[in-house]
Amino acid sequence: MLTKSNLIIKRRLHMTTDSLFKPFEAGNLKLSNRVVMAPMTRAFSPNGIPGSDVAAYYRRRAEGGVGLIITEGTAINHPSAVSHPNIPNFHGEESLKGWEQVVTEVHAAGGKIMPQLWHVGMARSKGDLPNAEALPIGPSGLNLSGEPVTEPMTQTEIAGIVAAFAQAAADAKRIGFDGIELHGAHGYLIDQFFWEKTNKRTDRYGGDFVARTTFAVEIIEACRRAVGPEFPIVLRFSQWKSGDYNGKLAKSPEELAQFLAPLSEAGVDIFHCSTRRFWLPEFEGSELNLAGWTQKITGKPSITVGSVGLNSDFVGGEAEKNDEDNIGRLLEKLEKEEFDLVAVGRALIVDPAWPAKVQSGRTDEIIPFTPAATKTLF
Repeated sequence: MLTKSNLIIKRRLHMTTDSLFKPFEAGNLKLSNRVVMAPMTRAFSPNGIPGSDVAAYYRRRAEGGVGLIITEGTAINHPSAVSHPNIPNFHGEESLKGWEQVVTEVHAAGGKIMPQLWHVGMARSKGDLPNAEALPIGPSGLNLSGEPVTEPMTQTEIAGIVAAFAQAAADAKRIGFDGIELHGAHGYLIDQFFWEKTNKRTDRYGGDFVARTTFAVEIIEACRRAVGPEFPIVLRFSQWKSGDYNGKLAKSPEELAQFLAPLSEAGVDIFHCSTRRFWLPEFEGSELNLAGWTQKITGKPSITVGSVGLNSDFVGGEAEKNDEDNIGRLLEKLEKEEFDLVAVGRALIVDPAWPAKVQSGRTDEIIPFTPAATKTLF
């Protein structure tokens, strides 16, 4: 039996489904549709090595109709890059061999895939695994609450991290990925340089929010040198931070333009604009969300994300009701070309065929997300 929500979605899909499933092209990146699998930490790679189950997991999403898969966050080559032993590495012979098999499986199913390259910075705690002896690092050694934990990063440490990102980018190209995504959102290392609360530096990596992009600019430029001019580079950024959903880097479109300019000029091809609910306006006086403003300001393609296809969010184990017609709203915005691509997260964890079901109007067959789905790798 169809719910009221599914009936509304069916009516909207009948008019606008083509906007989500038409091809997309940007430089050398050619996608069959606008559906992107959002990066979601799964931690099913023992000792940092993705196995055949991880390859099968991503292949199922390509078979289900996802145009572009962005993998879960993967650890660059640094001792404190991540804080769980089963988060996959993006360095070392065994891990890269595992990722090469993932690429093979996704391409065999007709999909495209990029790894998300990640360093958690001060989001790691002392004693976290792997590498329990490794201390967290950050621009000023401050945790996400602004409290001192370790010493500020040295220039040598900064240069080492930049080089590690570049090496990961080169490896991604070598083993057949279709591009890379740099994780610069949610209060992790790159974002810690962006954020005034965690970046109190007085050298060229600190200062106003434009100067605070310097670390990211150096990473983007180094990755670009490593992969050449045609290999796609995506940057994920957010206003909100883990534990601070109201955080703001830019408080106006003018500030956002100043923030994005150096990142765009450094070589970002596509901006992945992370919000919790895609339908909420980013600034007063306009219905544009963060992806809409980013596309308008930079002229480059943008990816929207935030509770796509979910009737409820689960926060602290409790369900918070979302807009019951959020797919309809999404398609309306996409048809207006406010953004270019749509990242789907938790809806794809539980139902790898979500795109195919949406395209064919079989929304009553979509499996609803529940937190229990995160405990399995299907």
